[in-house]
Amino acid sequence: MTVSAMESNRDEAERCIAIALTAIQNGHQDKALRFLEKAERLFPTKKARALIESLTQSAQSSDKHSQNRDSTHTRHRNPGSEAPSANGEAVGEGSKAYTPDQVEAVKRVKQCKDYYEILGVNRDATEEDLKKAYRKLALKFHPDKNHAPGATEAFKAIGNAYAVLSNPEKKKQYDQFGDEKQHGSRHGHSHADFHRGFEADISPEDLFNMFFGGGFPSSNVHVYSNGRMRYTYQQRQDRREQQGDGGLGLFVQLMPILILIIVSALSQMMVSSPPYSLSHRPSVGHVHRRTTENLNVVYYVTDNFEDEYTGTNLKNIERSVEDDYIANLRNNCWKEKQQKEGLLYRARLNARLDHVRHLLVVLSTSGIPGDLW
Repeated sequence: MTVSAMESNRDEAERCIAIALTAIQNGHQDKALRFLEKAERLFPTKKARALIESLTQSAQSSDKHSQNRDSTHTRHRNPGSEAPSANGEAVGEGSKAYTPDQVEAVKRVKQCKDYYEILGVNRDATEEDLKKAYRKLALKFHPDKNHAPGATEAFKAIGNAYAVLSNPEKKKQYDQFGDEKQHGSRHGHSHADFHRGFEADISPEDLFNMFFGGGFPSSNVHVYSNGRMRYTYQQRQDRREQQGDGGLGLFVQLMPILILIIVSALSQMMVSSPPYSLSHRPSVGHVHRRTTENLNVVYYVTDNFEDEYTGTNLKNIERSVEDDYIANLRNNCWKEKQQKEGLLYRARLNARLDHVRHLLVVLSTSGIPGDLW
């Protein structure tokens, strides 16, 4: 591996460690562990290994504490039996613990006949009342805090209820047509049928994250309200992290090109064509001949020169013309002087060479041995 490649890997590893430290501060240990392992693969360091060992030990102690708590916690089922989960799947002995109160709370939400009853508010509830009710219930029924069967479905129903009732247009439609939906639910339809047509435009997890800033990162099944997309929360987080890293890398790669484009545009905006020229230049519009008042220096201007430069401005322009003229004369004189000195040097050198050649001819014809020259 080249030195430049090693340095690049080291910089990337340091960046991963920085992201991991931020994740640790925010309580996202799984994310921190992923980035630390990535840093260790790119460029092994003692710092990354120490952090990995610390996180691993912390996770093991947390698992032991959770196992001890689960062993003494009351489970709402017989040992070895199976209870249906929120999706109708069997929950075995390895499932997390829940309390009878949590089961009763889930049943209450499932038995509610409308969104107002789910949130526990009346039809005249204000926006602040809706927010308070949602905050309380969302924390209570979030799948990471409530593992009772049906808690995920109840959490979705609470999110849908708030999203619909907090939207004035959807609330108006729901108040107008909601009763018909309720009647349908009393004639053999399921709990979810009464709000069909009034689903939220935002998923329950996204709504929860808007309120609580992304709390309770979990791997629970996440189902959008329209039922068409099904992800785990962790998969969504991984995908966002990958997109974020890819977008940052692309931005860094394009940065030099963007800087060149911006500098080029600014230079073109700042550099304008001079109002005069000491030579006739039709390509830029300097075609009208003028002379300065003081030194009678000839210069050329554009068509609108006389309209733009009068009085003091004209004097300043002519002073600039004369200064440029004098500077050109000095430059040309210096070039001629250098050229003359070069010609004199070559002339002297040629004269000396001719003198040496003449001496060699004389010596060669004098009969004097060459080793005596």
